[in-house]
This record gives sequence, structure tokens and C-alpha cells, in this order.
Amino acid sequence: MPTIFQSKLKFSLALLGLVTITAACQQNISTTQVPREQTPSPQTAQPTNSNSATNPIPSEKSTTPVKFKVETIATGLEVPWDIEPTPDGRIFILERAGRIRLLLNQQLDPTPYPVTLENFSSKGQGGLMDMALHPDYASNKLIYLAYTVETNGAMHTRVSRFRDTGTGLMIDRQIFSADPVDSTKHFGSRIGFGQDRKLYITLGERGKWDKAQDLGTVNGKTLRLQEDGTIPADNPFVGRAGAKPEVFSYGNRNTQAMAFQPGTGLIWQAEHGPSGNDRPGGGDEINIIEAGKNYGWPRIHHSMTQPGLESPLKQFTPATAPGGAAFYTGDRFPQWQGNLFVANLRGQSLQRFTINGRQIMEVENLLSNEYGRLRAVAVVDGYVYVSTSNGDGYGSGNRGADTILRLSPQ
Repeated sequence: MPTIFQSKLKFSLALLGLVTITAACQQNISTTQVPREQTPSPQTAQPTNSNSATNPIPSEKSTTPVKFKVETIATGLEVPWDIEPTPDGRIFILERAGRIRLLLNQQLDPTPYPVTLENFSSKGQGGLMDMALHPDYASNKLIYLAYTVETNGAMHTRVSRFRDTGTGLMIDRQIFSADPVDSTKHFGSRIGFGQDRKLYITLGERGKWDKAQDLGTVNGKTLRLQEDGTIPADNPFVGRAGAKPEVFSYGNRNTQAMAFQPGTGLIWQAEHGPSGNDRPGGGDEINIIEAGKNYGWPRIHHSMTQPGLESPLKQFTPATAPGGAAFYTGDRFPQWQGNLFVANLRGQSLQRFTINGRQIMEVENLLSNEYGRLRAVAVVDGYVYVSTSNGDGYGSGNRGADTILRLSPQ
């Protein structure tokens, strides 16, 4: 016959097992609800492996959850680098391999939109990188493309202007050509028109660290040009001996995300930090880019400070590898009005930044580890569009593996 002690012990163990099963069930129910709501991870939930691409990036503050659904709008794409809507309802999708795809009424045209890119090369990290519509596109139909070309075995970024005929793009003129370098990485190559109607171009330092601090080269910089490629007279280094007059800012490692804040016109950029082979890993940055300022690479990185150099507003370690950025200006998600979205490759998430003036107040993560590497983000008619980048050499490498996703109110 069991003793009183043994009976109490059996009852305690049974009760413990019931509590454990109940907790596990509750955990499973919570997990199934997360993908359709913004549910921030606590700040204390830090990844244990700083080199893991699959660790979620912790959010920083609690927010009221916003319900949304994720729709797959297009499939079978090859590393789409940009999503560019037009005033007439079309959406251009740029594939890094050199093709422009057309999305109309949520249907992807199976035939690429015709364009000719002379001396085009997509070696390494190069390819068809970005598109910008002229501020007067609705009337003049001018479109700017940033892409990489090969000249005598060296690669560099070129920006050209085209006219949209409605059936394809016809070359109008070459706007800019960067310095050729014997390297196939760190092209940057985001372009866009600012509130001042000037064309801004980001260029990576091509893996040559010292170039970012050398005002005599355009690599590792943000450039500022007139719409026809000429130099604005008020650029910060115009007339300075040995400096390229196109340069607007310098000390940038490799900026692949840029967005212009509505109202203020401030230029927000997300920049790739060290890869681990050129400095400690991580250190991806969020910066506000201003005329003549030095953003430090390679003299400072991560959270380092030094007089005369700009430290980031925010840095991320482990690396997130930011690929694209956009401000939310629609009315379908009023809670997101004015927020900055950044799509992350290594971080495999879409970050949402709440901003107050020049300060980042909150960071929240959407789609974490659900769709793989995320590259481009755009706001179209109040919806948030995102492209995956799983088909490149850093993902599965499978051609046609990428999709266009759309976040809609649930």
C-alpha cells in the first residue's frame, strides 16, 4: 500500500505534467497567430548566434498590433531589385539579370518590357539595380535606370535616362558613369529624386575601403546631380581642389536602401556594415544623409564615435543586410502613416521604424523568417509591396525563385 508521501508525490507530478501540457498548447496557439499581426519580440530576446541569417531581429517596444494579410502577387521572378509604380497604375519590376517586368492589375506580363542596356553586366553583385521616375514623368515620360556595365574588364555603375513609349524604353541620354574598378561587389546604386528635384545616387566603395574617404573618387559616396547629369552649383565640394563635384556625402560603405521623408525631404539611408572579413560583423546602419558630411567608413563603424564623423542613428548587430526602403504615405494602414520600412536580406524581415523628427522611436519586425530574404519595398495605393531575393547567390540560387508580396488590411 502506498504511503501518504508517495500519494502526494504522484499527485504533484501529475499536476506538473498537466501545467506543462497546457503551456505548450498555449505556445502553439500563439505561434499560429503571429504571422498575421505585428507582434514585437521583447528586447531581451537576443539571437544566440550573431552569424545566423535565420535569427529574428528583436523589436524594441510594444505596439498595438496591426492586422494584415500577405498576398502573393507575382511569382517566377529572378532577384527583383526594385518595385516602381507609375501614375497610370502600372508597376515596373526590375530583375537584376537585366529585365524589366510589368505588373498591371495584379497580373505579371510574361514578356519583359523592352529596353537596351549597352555593355550591361550582371557579374558578381552587379546588374539592373534601380529605377527612378522623373518628377514630371506624367507629362514627359522620362525614366532613369541605374545598372552596371563592364569596360575593359572593370565594372562600374551607369545611370541613363530613357523615354517610356508605352511599349518599351528608348534611350535618351547617359547621365552618369562611375569610376571603373576591378571588383564585382559593393555597387550601391540606389537612385531617386529628392524634394529639391535633384537626382541622388548611392555608390558603394567597391570593397576598396580607402575609396570611401577619398573625395577624388565617387565610390563610397552619395552623389547629387541635376536631372540632365550636370553638377548643381550648390553641391558641397564644388570648387574644392581634388574633390569630385558630384559628391554630396562620403564615408559610406555600401548603401542599397534610400528613401526621402515626406514633408521634411530628409534623405534616409540604410547601409551595409562590415561583412566580418573587413571589420567585426554586423554594424548595419540607419543614417540621415546631409550635404558635405562624412559617415565614417572605414574609420568608424558600429557605434563608434569620432569628432567630425557621423555615427549612425541606429546600428544593427547581428547584421540585417538592408536591401530597400520606403516611407508609408497611404491611408489603408493609418497607424503606419509616416513610418519608414526597410526590407532586410540577411535579417529576413521587413522592419518598421516609428520616427519622431530625426529620432527613431521604435523598431518593429514583420514577416520575420516567413519568406526568406527580402530586397525591395514600395508603397503602392496604400498597400505595402515587398520583393524576395532568394534566387541570388546568397539564397537558394534557384532562378525564378522570387516573388512579389503585398501587405493588405485584414
